[in-house]
Amino acid sequence: MDEDEGFEDAGTGTPLSAIAEAFEELSSNHDLMLKPFCHACSHVSVLFGSLGIAFKFAELEYVSKVRDLTEASEIFGSLNSILDYDVRNDTVRTAGSLSRNLRRVRQGLDLIRALFQNFLSTYDDSLKEAASTAYAKVCAPYHTWAVRTAVSAGMRALPTRDQLLIKLNETDDSVERKMRRYIDASLPIIEYIDKLYISRNISLDW
Repeated sequence: MDEDEGFEDAGTGTPLSAIAEAFEELSSNHDLMLKPFCHACSHVSVLFGSLGIAFKFAELEYVSKVRDLTEASEIFGSLNSILDYDVRNDTVRTAGSLSRNLRRVRQGLDLIRALFQNFLSTYDDSLKEAASTAYAKVCAPYHTWAVRTAVSAGMRALPTRDQLLIKLNETDDSVERKMRRYIDASLPIIEYIDKLYISRNISLDW
């Protein structure tokens, strides 16, 4: 990416600019610290809100989990320390635990990444296929039938491609640049989080 182009994107003040810049900065660190991680993640909630009722479940869950992790950042310094704490207390999968919250936030980041990839692979005015495919791959395997049914029904209320661009204050050209920046920057972060669990012999099927 050209440096001048990246600077221009980050300076426009749009939600996608803030997200791309935050995750690029985050991905440059070898050991993820909790406070800057939460700061970057807080920008993503705007995207869930832009997608309407279909992703309301994700927005509510994501925002609450990021808030819990943000509060925990006053005590825990890194993502590693969260896993260490819950492993010692055998609470990794316990409802409300920080390790479980981190797992859900990671799914939220991956959902947006998959949605962006699908969005850029087609020029369909409808976002239903892009959103449905992303949800089916990232979140559906871990959701109850009731949640999956509600999400499926909500897909009919998704904004059109042009409506989403207007909500995000982007053009076709600018949205592609910024979505690709997020895709590239978020993937190593998602992989890093997965390795935190795998290195401790914790499966990812939950």
